[in-house]
Amino acid sequence: MDMQGEYRIPASRETVWDALNDPEVLKACIAGCESLERTEDGGFEATVKAKVGPVKATFKGAVRLENVNPPESYTIVGEGKGGAAGFAKGGADVKLTEDEGETILNYTVNAQVGGKLAQIGARLVDSTAKKYATDFFEKFVEIVNEREAAGKEAVVTEDDSPAPSPQLEAEQAPPPPEAPASESTDDTPQPTMTETRDDIARAAIDAVDATKAKRKGMSPFQWILLLVAILAGLTLLFGGGGPMTGTGG
Repeated sequence: MDMQGEYRIPASRETVWDALNDPEVLKACIAGCESLERTEDGGFEATVKAKVGPVKATFKGAVRLENVNPPESYTIVGEGKGGAAGFAKGGADVKLTEDEGETILNYTVNAQVGGKLAQIGARLVDSTAKKYATDFFEKFVEIVNEREAAGKEAVVTEDDSPAPSPQLEAEQAPPPPEAPASESTDDTPQPTMTETRDDIARAAIDAVDATKAKRKGMSPFQWILLLVAILAGLTLLFGGGGPMTGTGG
């Protein structure tokens, strides 16, 4: 099963990339998403509860990210399982392109299905998978637009703030510190200028390393592009696309 799509997002590529790495944003965009958890191998596991008519079921999937090139592209590899319903596995290529201040997101999915899932018509699976993707991106664009607008409003507010007058600054200036006593009872040695600079440099390096560690690994967004096809097929099966009936977990 193959699926591809293109979406124009009215936001910068950096803003889009950051949102794609925010689990709370992604969870809000995925209908029925119950959890997005990072695994020990650096991957992600997702649990989604879907309902079709009177039937509902819980689906699980796991993915990992390869060929990461932020904020431009990456490759998704993963697998989804639906118990007796069958399984699906495959990969997806994702690319972000800048275009006049906006971002064009392209993705191509290739998935293989087995078990009862393979009995579902490809046209039904493709159409339902595309609906999952459309619903996801509509909500995603809405959230990104709100973030972009909030950021611009904050910048405008800061730029429009009147500068304090020199007279007011003089009135609010704190009194000069008192001269130190001629004799000090504190024998603790004070750091030299060189030691202070070294401490600041080490703190800056630690902050950069912490930021890199936080961003290392894969975006939880990765699984939606692949599992959108997987979950669509499983949902169709539970919802009347196959012989199985009843209510799943």
